[in-house]
Amino acid sequence: MNHRAIRHALAALCLTLVAGCGAGVSAPDPAAVPAVAPTPHEFAEIKEPPQSEEDCDAEASLRPGPLPSPGAMPAGTPMAAIAERGRVRVGVDQNTYLFGFRDPSTGQLEGFDIDIAREIARAVFGDPARIELRSVTAAERLTALRENQVDLVVRTFSATCQRRQDVDFSTVYFRSGQRILVPTNSTIRSKDDLKGKRVCVAKGTTSAGPLFALPTRVAVFGVTNWTDCLAALQQGSVDAVSGDDPILFGLVAQDRNLSVVGESIGSGAYAVGVAKNNPQLVRFVNGVLERIRADGTWQRIYDRHLGVLGPGAPPNPRYSD
Repeated sequence: MNHRAIRHALAALCLTLVAGCGAGVSAPDPAAVPAVAPTPHEFAEIKEPPQSEEDCDAEASLRPGPLPSPGAMPAGTPMAAIAERGRVRVGVDQNTYLFGFRDPSTGQLEGFDIDIAREIARAVFGDPARIELRSVTAAERLTALRENQVDLVVRTFSATCQRRQDVDFSTVYFRSGQRILVPTNSTIRSKDDLKGKRVCVAKGTTSAGPLFALPTRVAVFGVTNWTDCLAALQQGSVDAVSGDDPILFGLVAQDRNLSVVGESIGSGAYAVGVAKNNPQLVRFVNGVLERIRADGTWQRIYDRHLGVLGPGAPPNPRYSD
């Protein structure tokens, strides 16, 4: 896919996000982005709010250690086991445009998260292609790590206190806000207009929580992937979609008749998921993230995939030790 062409095509989108206004935006010709599947059978109302989280600093991670040279992982470490296997296994998305999606022109997985994962493979092997990308849904991320199906998860995975009970996280590599996606002719323009409305979220994400926290009653429906929310909105099964704003703008790129509206009602702090009690691998990943922040790689990845959203900078890391 020609990312330069997409960047020019979505210039209006970029200006709207930078301005931070509540007015809707619509994307130009979406022919270059993947088609949307019909509403899935998993579409169902979420009746109960997610569990409230215990107080913790969800974004604080272990301080990175010195990065070993690629191909020279210390014996007895998780990185050495990965090196011996010959590839790093990473759980990713293949349905979220801009972050993890299958390029229809090449059949290859592309996106911001995909390139972050490839940088970790580069640090282990000296070759970003020494990677096995395994598609997981948002709801499968924790299971994939607990059952050792993957070494890492890089999939718009927000670090939260509740999730930290089951997995560990790297430092934050991307921040987002949560907003609302509606048809351009919708009367919904802010969270105050959601009373009694049907709103779609992807199951396994943190997006349902802020909707249940609103002072007005909202009917929240869950699906497997964000593209399923897009299909539900297009078919009139829901009145709106609510999720992280870069994900929503990726959906706008697929349908010119949609707009992102309102102020932020929540936030996300994306981090790399690591199996619990694996401090050496957490420190290694944090070393990779520290390197790509410092040498400009993070910025190049952002500009390539997310430059259409406006200027961006890597989040400052927070450490727990």
